[in-house]
Amino acid sequence: MSSRVQVIAAGIAVATLGSWCASLGALAFNQASTDTARAALVERESRVAEAEGKVARDRHRMETLTADLVRRQQFIRQVVDAHLGELPEDAGMAAEPARARPADRISMGAPSPDLLAQVEADQLALVARLTRYADARSEAAIASIRRLGLNPAAMVRSARTAEGGPLLKLATSSDGSVDPRFAQMGRSLARMGALENGLASIPQVSPAHVAYVSSSYGYRADPFTGGAAFHAGLDFPGPMGSPIYAAAKGRVTFVGQKQGYGNCVEVTHGNGLMTRYGHLSGFRARVGQEVEAGALIAAMGSTGRSTGPHLHFEVRVNDRPVNPRPFLDAARNAHKENH
Repeated sequence: MSSRVQVIAAGIAVATLGSWCASLGALAFNQASTDTARAALVERESRVAEAEGKVARDRHRMETLTADLVRRQQFIRQVVDAHLGELPEDAGMAAEPARARPADRISMGAPSPDLLAQVEADQLALVARLTRYADARSEAAIASIRRLGLNPAAMVRSARTAEGGPLLKLATSSDGSVDPRFAQMGRSLARMGALENGLASIPQVSPAHVAYVSSSYGYRADPFTGGAAFHAGLDFPGPMGSPIYAAAKGRVTFVGQKQGYGNCVEVTHGNGLMTRYGHLSGFRARVGQEVEAGALIAAMGSTGRSTGPHLHFEVRVNDRPVNPRPFLDAARNAHKENH
């Protein structure tokens, strides 16, 4: 083989080898490009999946928070309706005219995180104000009860001695729990209600509209024997048939005759309190009747052990007679203060 042929053959071989190497290089480059593109695609898919997961988690958190805010609003509404009836304006809780109320804003479609945060802040602020308001009213009731010589704590305990009914659970979150701040508001409102109901059940209304008391509570000379005796109430003299009123709200538990009292009415007020009205000429109430303070329950008379038309009025605590005068004096003082 001539040298010329050898050179040509070597050139062909080198060209073929070069072409082969170029093909391998191109293949390797394409493979690397494909791998890079695939890796970039996988990374993008991972980022998309992560973003979708974050969106799903955020959506779930938003839905949970929205549902919890609705539960909290229902909790507030139920507790306020039970103990206050409506939000009191004097507690600084009137609805603001320029802003939607929390319940309205919660019910809007697709609320933003900022809106939900504002609604939550508004709810917590309302709960704090309601708690302070209830505590202030409780303290006022406690002061009034103590001025009458009674024990406020005993009244609150007594309010819980007879309870029952179906279980209607309240919750402020999806797991069935109650936020401690909401629970404290509920306890404060319940305590306020117990104290104010107890105060309203204390005899503080004069049972007869007369000018004076003819016989006071305590020791006296018996009008029949002249000997020393204990008088367990107050005597209010007046014309026959004069109206007799319930001294506090309660339930009529006795209508009839009792020895020494003649025709008699008894009203039970709760917390161990009972009022007795004796020497009556007629009845204007029946056993089991619920009466408000000042309700007409009887007519003045002179039945039983009596020397003339008058009302014998007793206040009893756990069936033990106590002086009615402090209760009626406290009522008169409260009336003067309010006018």
